[in-house]
Amino acid sequence: MSLSKSPVLLVAARRTIEQVIFTSRWLLAPIYAGLSVGLLVLLVRFAISTVELVREVLVIDTAETIVGVLGLIDLALMGSLLLIVIFAGYENFVSKLNVGHRADKLSWMGHVEFTDLKLKLMASIVAISAIRLLEDFMNLRELSDRDLAWGVAIHLSFVISAVLLAVMDRLTRKVHRERPVSQNTRLAIDTPGLIRRPVTVAAERSRNLPRGRTTRIPGSQEN
Repeated sequence: MSLSKSPVLLVAARRTIEQVIFTSRWLLAPIYAGLSVGLLVLLVRFAISTVELVREVLVIDTAETIVGVLGLIDLALMGSLLLIVIFAGYENFVSKLNVGHRADKLSWMGHVEFTDLKLKLMASIVAISAIRLLEDFMNLRELSDRDLAWGVAIHLSFVISAVLLAVMDRLTRKVHRERPVSQNTRLAIDTPGLIRRPVTVAAERSRNLPRGRTTRIPGSQEN
């Protein structure tokens, strides 16, 4: 009796464990909701930087003005990066956002997969790094050669990482597209007097044979 109940208990335990694991994704929901606070922090920082730039715009030179504007762009890019992480991360790992058919619905919502998310993150990081490096070039007098070299090296490492990630993603997509073609083989219909053998669809089309047709082997006898 205990042996007959063992498979039932194992199936029930497995379903319970799978349900717990599947439901555990909702533990990420408060994390993504908490990231929205980061947008508020960036907004406050942006407002402070804007007020300071406007207040000093008449007493600073062009180079300092450009650096200040680049700082605002840096904050805007950081906010966009955070927004991508919140939206795409929630939809990929927690649940779909049910916003209906609102007119202000973002066009990329629901279309950013995990791979696309990684590429967008790397692109945003490269852009932010480029802004930082441009700010360093605008302040060459205040930086040493060592600090400038480190900035260029870090930026190049981000660029190389983004390029490698894009190449790997392209190769992966190419393999996924070619896999159904390479595996597009089937067996001939098993009928009396016919030998069962694999026939590729491409080979049938090249011989102008209808699909599902098989070749009778000479010398074979019908049962």
